[in-house]
Amino acid sequence: MYRRLILLLAASMSVAAAADVRTVEEIVAKANNDIITRGELAHARLEIEAELRQMGLSGPKLQQALQEKAADALRDQIDQLLLVQKAKDLNINVDSEITKRLAAMQVQSKISDPDKFHDFIREQMGIPFEDYKQQAKNALLTQRVIGEEVSQRIAVPEAEKRKYYEGHKNDFVRDEQVFLQQIVISTEGKTPDQVAAAEKKAKDLVTRARKGEKFADLAATNSDDLETARNGGELPAYKRDQLTKELADIVFKQKKGYVTDPIRGPSGLVIFRIMERYDKGLATYEEVENEIGERMVMPQMNAKVRIYLTKLRQEAFLEIKPGYVDSGAAPGKDTSWKDVAQLKPQTVTKEEVAAHRRRKRLLFAIPIPGTGDKKKPSSKPSEPAAPTQATAAPPSASAPPAAAPIKP
Repeated sequence: MYRRLILLLAASMSVAAAADVRTVEEIVAKANNDIITRGELAHARLEIEAELRQMGLSGPKLQQALQEKAADALRDQIDQLLLVQKAKDLNINVDSEITKRLAAMQVQSKISDPDKFHDFIREQMGIPFEDYKQQAKNALLTQRVIGEEVSQRIAVPEAEKRKYYEGHKNDFVRDEQVFLQQIVISTEGKTPDQVAAAEKKAKDLVTRARKGEKFADLAATNSDDLETARNGGELPAYKRDQLTKELADIVFKQKKGYVTDPIRGPSGLVIFRIMERYDKGLATYEEVENEIGERMVMPQMNAKVRIYLTKLRQEAFLEIKPGYVDSGAAPGKDTSWKDVAQLKPQTVTKEEVAAHRRRKRLLFAIPIPGTGDKKKPSSKPSEPAAPTQATAAPPSASAPPAAAPIKP
């Protein structure tokens, strides 16, 4: 009997001990108040490999590219942490913009229940909703810091921009073309009362847009064309013969910023805004000055961003464990791993890592303002993606086939 009691007691103690065991993550680097774990680097490597495979790489080429990209994985992790930390120091807050973006996504998904929308995000993105939200926030914070601290401080003298224009005039000769944004209000399958409500909604949106509300925001939260709504309703360049005569007669006569009345099509109502319109021939310097400035700044950006990140490293508390290399290390900066007993432990639990922070998925390069969400019209014609069927004319035999967005 006593032997049985002893065995039961030993078994219960074993169960209790097992329940107290937690999976431990190894810390490989510390950046101010944040940490980077070996598991995060392993996950980053898997993501890099997946992206390279999507680019069509395989075999030895895949392995070579993976080795090159993975060599910068720790650098990229540190870059991100320092930029997000800097955003806090600069009092940059993007919460309202992230909330607006997520609200627009929920409207587009047509899922009103918050819990179901969170499940939808997890299914679509492969990560929990809160992780996705934090990724989006960190990405935007990163862009804002680089915009304020780097790109806005690169000034190109007027004389140099004019010299560039004179030497590259052939780059600014273009066909007559127009860049549009659209809001689609579907009437397909709706009752007469619902159609009347859709017409009223379209007219109200036109009024709001003409009073100054951002067309991109109105498109993101109201357009039934989900594909273009995600990008503020933006469409690529169109030549006159790629649009119906009705639409071409409007948009090629009006000025930049003009918002059309709702145009009826077989599946719904479409509102257009002119983002930019170009006449045929050589663009004037004033028309392309901003584009020239961007062209001249971009070659400097990578180097300038790297210099800025080196400065952040010099100012930061950094420790890196032996066997791991920061390929963006600041020259002369001591980042050696100190006595563990005097600092944080070498290991933390995965639960502690998750509670400490949720971090965005790292990209191969630092995002640069102007190269992300918002697309700027180019001076050169681009492959057209037709607007809604209500307005686009059939492409000519010589024109490249258009990839049509979701029809209203």
